[in-house]
Amino acid sequence: MSEKGFRLEEATVRQIHEAMKRGETSCRAITEEYIRRIEAYDRKGPSLKAVILVNPNAVKEAEQHDRTIREKGPVGPLHGIPVLLKDNVETGDMVTTSGSLSLKDYLPDDDAFLTKRLKAAGAIILAKANMHEFAVWGESVSSILGQVLNPYDLTRTPGGSSGGTGAGMAANFAAVGIGTDTINSIRSPSSACACVGIRPTIGLVSRDGVSPYSFDQDTAGPICRTVEDAVLVLDAIAGYDPADSETAWSVGNVPATYTEYLCKDGLKGKRIGVLRSLFGDKPEHEDVNAAMKRSLDAMKESGAVLVEVNEPIDTNYLASKVSVHLHTLKDDLESYLKSLGPKSKYHTLDALIASGEIHPGIVENMKTAAGLSKDSDEYRARTLKRLALRTQVMKLMADLGLDALVYPHQKRLAVPVGESQVERNGVLGSATGFPAITLPAGFSRPSASAPIGVPIGLELLGRPWSEGTLISIAYAFEQLTGFRKPPFSTPPLS
Repeated sequence: MSEKGFRLEEATVRQIHEAMKRGETSCRAITEEYIRRIEAYDRKGPSLKAVILVNPNAVKEAEQHDRTIREKGPVGPLHGIPVLLKDNVETGDMVTTSGSLSLKDYLPDDDAFLTKRLKAAGAIILAKANMHEFAVWGESVSSILGQVLNPYDLTRTPGGSSGGTGAGMAANFAAVGIGTDTINSIRSPSSACACVGIRPTIGLVSRDGVSPYSFDQDTAGPICRTVEDAVLVLDAIAGYDPADSETAWSVGNVPATYTEYLCKDGLKGKRIGVLRSLFGDKPEHEDVNAAMKRSLDAMKESGAVLVEVNEPIDTNYLASKVSVHLHTLKDDLESYLKSLGPKSKYHTLDALIASGEIHPGIVENMKTAAGLSKDSDEYRARTLKRLALRTQVMKLMADLGLDALVYPHQKRLAVPVGESQVERNGVLGSATGFPAITLPAGFSRPSASAPIGVPIGLELLGRPWSEGTLISIAYAFEQLTGFRKPPFSTPPLS
């Protein structure tokens, strides 16, 4: 907190910029304070293990931003804003490990496209976030740093694979964050850590310079504490990149700014389908279902038209029989590793498995993926199933006249450390490639390990390129409910 009263914890981009204009803080001051929080809580105190590396030049870069503001004014909508960047996104001035000891010394030749876009908008890459190694699963454990802890309940995982970003954003380690998402990986930590996560339509955000899991399903997007901040980040990173041909589909589909959709009456008149097959009906689902009922009641009271949808969609089936993540991992990750040349000691999954430099927890998945390929009948069959699923969802929304679908991101609470994540619903967005937003829907009942409860996330899914509609719904819901609360484990520093 500055002498004039600005408090960094929970501060939004807008609040930070307004405090800078008033002279209550500076780029350097907020950067140093975020670093101080990381030093206090990431390896000490609750030991969240959310941050792999703090940018050693962050303070110097912040000082340069302060000089630029004084001399020329801000250069972009994220000027001087510190970013927590998932460590599978390349940075030319810092190692990019993908959470793996096997890449502990990998220094890219250049920034990823989205890193460049963040910097062009004025942001500072403050730190690289821990993740589930190579983004291969959902608990956020890596050989480079170990298990990320959920700051709301230190006995639980923070979701994953972008759990370092989720936990770090929840704990106020940076102003905004970036995750990547192949099956659930932006939205899972957002749900588990009371954050807002946007998985964009495939092709809206470039994957160039991002370690791949599946080029068919990979994307990157914001993990932030508010919808508005997530939208500012999305504005910065969206758009065409010739190095990622999929982004050609974004041309003509990106508005001048997504901020035009930040409307407090964004729920009024929206037809939102409640996808009941993605809800649980057992005792372990009670906390999530209670939070969802409160959330749906709030939507209805704010003018949304809720439509019961009984389409029998089975997300376990989608994850195991439709999603192509394991069938693409060998081809896509090996192509990336080979492109690194001598900068990587290992260029195949078999070499990674034999190296002893990956976490034991991903070995079985790596072994399975090593026997799979895009050049297979199974991959082609799954691709056809994905196309059929896209049409099924589009027809469902057309028949019922829906603007969006809504469901809990995870049917039950994020699992305890040591268990595998279960009953997540994010595969519906990733298998179709459609956009989805997860945002806070409240908390479970408090417990000894979770003094304010465990966060619960609500997910909205829309048609391709309907990010604006989803943002309008999400923003109105957030403004109406205000469910976001910071965790007790990382209080303000004196």
